[in-house]
Amino acid sequence: MKIAFTTKGIEWDSMMDPRFGRTEFILMYDEEKDDLANFDNRNIEGEAHGAGPKTAQQLFEMKPDVLITGNGPGGNAASVLEKAGMKIFVGAGQMTTKQAYDAYKKNELKEFK
Repeated sequence: MKIAFTTKGIEWDSMMDPRFGRTEFILMYDEEKDDLANFDNRNIEGEAHGAGPKTAQQLFEMKPDVLITGNGPGGNAASVLEKAGMKIFVGAGQMTTKQAYDAYKKNELKEFK
C-alpha cells in the first residue's frame, strides 16, 4: 500500500502540514518496499488560485492508496481525489509524519468524506 502525507519536510520526523493545497511537501511511503519518497510542492505557494486542485492532480499522478493530512482538501480538490479512489484521513496536523502513520495504523485518524 502507498500512503501519501502532506508535510513540512522530507523525513519521518518532519511535522505534518495541516494544509492540503499549499502543503510544502508530499511524502509517499510504500509499505511493501519500505521506501519513503518525496515531492517538493513549494512552487504552489505562488499560485493565487487553484492550489488545491493542482496538488490533488499531483497526488492523482503519484497514485497513493491513502492520503493523510491535517484539515483535508477543499471541494474541488476533494472531487479530484475521490475520482482517484483514494481514502483520505484527517486530524494529523499537529503530528510528525511518523506519529501520523502510527495513528493511521491504530485507526486514530478520522476518515474524510
